[in-house]
Amino acid sequence: MKATLYTIIALIAFAANSLFCRMALAEGYIDAWSFTIIRLLGGAVCLMLIMTVHARRLTRQSMVNKNLDNRAILKDKGSWLSSISLVIYALCFSLAYVELDTGTGALILFAAVQLTMIGWGIFKKEQLSAFQWAAFVVAVVGFIYLMLPSAAVPSLSGAAIMAISGVAWGVYSIRGQACISPLRATGFNFIRSLVAVPILFLVAISYLENISSEGILLAAVSGAITSGIGYSIWYMAMPLLKSTQAAVVQFCVPVMAAIAGVLFLSEQLTLRFVIASAIILGAVLVFILNKSHPKPNSQH
Repeated sequence: MKATLYTIIALIAFAANSLFCRMALAEGYIDAWSFTIIRLLGGAVCLMLIMTVHARRLTRQSMVNKNLDNRAILKDKGSWLSSISLVIYALCFSLAYVELDTGTGALILFAAVQLTMIGWGIFKKEQLSAFQWAAFVVAVVGFIYLMLPSAAVPSLSGAAIMAISGVAWGVYSIRGQACISPLRATGFNFIRSLVAVPILFLVAISYLENISSEGILLAAVSGAITSGIGYSIWYMAMPLLKSTQAAVVQFCVPVMAAIAGVLFLSEQLTLRFVIASAIILGAVLVFILNKSHPKPNSQH
C-alpha cells in the first residue's frame, strides 16, 4: 500500500512539473536556463528547511529513547552522481522543451527513461512474466498512439538533448533504490546541484530582461514543491519498486499531464486521448498486479 501511495503522489508531482514547464516556457514567461536555476534553488531551499526540522526531531528522538539509533539516517547525504544526473535531467529537459513539441518530446524522453531503467532491471536479473512483457508492449503501443499525432520530425539537437535528459532521469531514479533517507538524499542532491548554478547563470544573464514574475513563480513552485518534495516521495517509492516497475508506471505521467492540461489550460479532450489513456492505464495496472515467477534453479 505504501508503494502505491508514494508512487501515485510522485507521478502527480511529475505531471505537475510537466504542466508548469509547459506554461512557463511555451508562453515565453522565462527562458530554459533561468527556469532551471530557479527550479534547483527552490528545491534546495525548501528541502534545506524541511531537513533542518527533520534532523532536530531525529536528534530529540535519539536523546529520549537511547535504543533508537538515527545515525544511519543522518549520515545519508545523497551522492554527487545523483546530483549530476539531476542537473543534467533538469537542464536538458528545459532546453529540449523549447525545441520540440509536446508529443515528440514525450516520445523521446520516455523512450530513453524506459530503455535506461528496464535495461538496468534486466542487467540486475529482474524477471518479468509473459503477462508483464505483454502489458509493457501494450503500454508502449498506447503511448505511441497517444503522442504520435502531435509528434513532428525533431531537430537532431533537440532530440539528442531530450534523450540525454531521459537517460539522466533514469539514472537518478535507479540511484533512489539504495537511499536510506529519501528526504535527506534528495535534499543533499539538490544542494550539491547548486554548484552548477554559477555556470548556468553565465548563460542565463543574457535572458534576464525577458523574465516575468509568472515565470519566476512557476519555476519556484516547480522546484520547491513538485521537484523537491515530489522527488523525495519518489525516492520513498523507489526502494519498494523494481526498476522495471518504476519504469513502466511512468507511462502514466503523460496521461496525467494531458488531463491536467484539459482541466487547467482548457486543452481539448479528444476520443484518441480517452482511448489511449484507457489502454495505457490498463496495461500499467496489469503489469503491476502480475508478478513474475522465478525460474527454478537447475542443477547440473
